[in-house]
Amino acid sequence: MTIKVAPSILAADYLNLERDVKLVEDAGAEMLHIDVMDGMFVPSISYGPGWVKALRPVTKMILDVHLMVEQPERYIDTFAEAGADIIGVHVEATQHIHRALQQIKGHGKKAEVVINPGTPVSAIESVLNMVDQVLVMTVNPGFGGQKFLPETLQKIERLASLKKSLGYDFDIQIDGGANDETSAMAYKAGATVAVAGSYVYDKVDPAAKIARLKEVTTD
Repeated sequence: MTIKVAPSILAADYLNLERDVKLVEDAGAEMLHIDVMDGMFVPSISYGPGWVKALRPVTKMILDVHLMVEQPERYIDTFAEAGADIIGVHVEATQHIHRALQQIKGHGKKAEVVINPGTPVSAIESVLNMVDQVLVMTVNPGFGGQKFLPETLQKIERLASLKKSLGYDFDIQIDGGANDETSAMAYKAGATVAVAGSYVYDKVDPAAKIARLKEVTTD
């Protein structure tokens, strides 16, 4: 078994996006991570549903849409219709996390709950039974190229323990500062998916970087 890799288009070449998507798909990446930012929940602004709709026909990878937006319920329907396979919502961004996850499930999509570095696992324990993936932010959200926060490993371990004891089967994804060293540590703690942006799309050899992530996380 090895970690699943989800390259983030935040670090790709936008003028050659289809090329960069096919490059990581051919290299064995299982997911494509799409960070949606509204300039409110996080300072940056990024992709709308049109990007997801455009990407859907050019790849067979799972489209993993991470909504870093206030009141994500306003956008779930649109991104589901655009072709997202997984839709992630931050517990910090909505007063109704259960309802938001139900809304995602209502479209037949996989539901993901997301927690920031300062949010404890206890904040999402009551909805773990209904999610397909938990995203642990291993940096503060909003910007690429940040360093991995090692204290988040405790949260990954806690989630892995709950997953085992309660018989759940959700994926545990990390996002932020992922490289061969930090991904190996996260995998050992219980992570099953690594979002990698700057590490993969560094203009050197994205395929080699994906291979390296899988190599260091092989049981």
